[in-house]
Amino acid sequence: MTETVALVTGATRGTGRGIAVQLGAAGATVYCTGRTTRQGRSEMDRAETIEESAELVTAAGGKGIAVRTDHLVPEQVKALVERIDSEQGRLDVLVNDIWGADHLWSWDTPVWEHDLDKGLRLLRLALDTHLITSHHALPLLIRRPGGLVVEVTDGTAGFNATRYRNSIFYDLAKTAVSRLAFAQSHELRPHGAAAVSITPGFLRSEMMLDNFGVTEENWRDAIAHSPTFAISETPAYVGRAVAALAADPDRMRWSGSSLSSGELAKEYGFTDVDGSRPDVWRWIEEVEEGGKDADPADYR
Repeated sequence: MTETVALVTGATRGTGRGIAVQLGAAGATVYCTGRTTRQGRSEMDRAETIEESAELVTAAGGKGIAVRTDHLVPEQVKALVERIDSEQGRLDVLVNDIWGADHLWSWDTPVWEHDLDKGLRLLRLALDTHLITSHHALPLLIRRPGGLVVEVTDGTAGFNATRYRNSIFYDLAKTAVSRLAFAQSHELRPHGAAAVSITPGFLRSEMMLDNFGVTEENWRDAIAHSPTFAISETPAYVGRAVAALAADPDRMRWSGSSLSSGELAKEYGFTDVDGSRPDVWRWIEEVEEGGKDADPADYR
């Protein structure tokens, strides 16, 4: 993948950073975008920056390039894609991972009680950003056959289809992103490009570790408070899933599909950083919902 050029949006932290770094580990040039830089933070008010992500990409073996971009502003996205075209002349992988809306939704709050402005902004951050980015980036991606678009969401299409995701706004956002991948797969197919949606499992992102009051070194301490945390995974796991897809010459077979990191780990044979293969979605269905008596180790 030494010639691969990727754009990973929302690469500041979490899934986006994990994907960017693993594409870098495969030798790709990765443009890392987000709103938080060393000069200023987004409304998320987190410490992680796109410069750090780009440096991690380079340290992993690729070439990381940080570009501050607000993907709700079409002019900024257009300028970003023009820069990639000018500097690289190609785009092979587009990862739409823009989110930044964790502070905007309320668990188990009906729509008539939910803050409307926050809910509508959540949808703009989750959907408009992806559409704006694809609108500007796909003409460059389809210039050469073999391109890949990855839409990052929470939950597979099948899992989300029969389960309420705790908030109407969150539910709509995460189900719609999977549909975006499906729709784009139809538009891209005549150009020899693929589009998929992908979900991590129970992600040990920087924010999630903070929420549980643990670090990556002692994350197992949180299992006492949340048994499902035993099936959690690092951002590198879904990153390796995307890297495997990008390196697969037969990736068109997946186009239009809704995938998970655990599913692709079985297909491609990669593991998380500890050598395990977590599959929290199967754990939820079989153990939490199905009542099966099982050892968490059997699901990683």
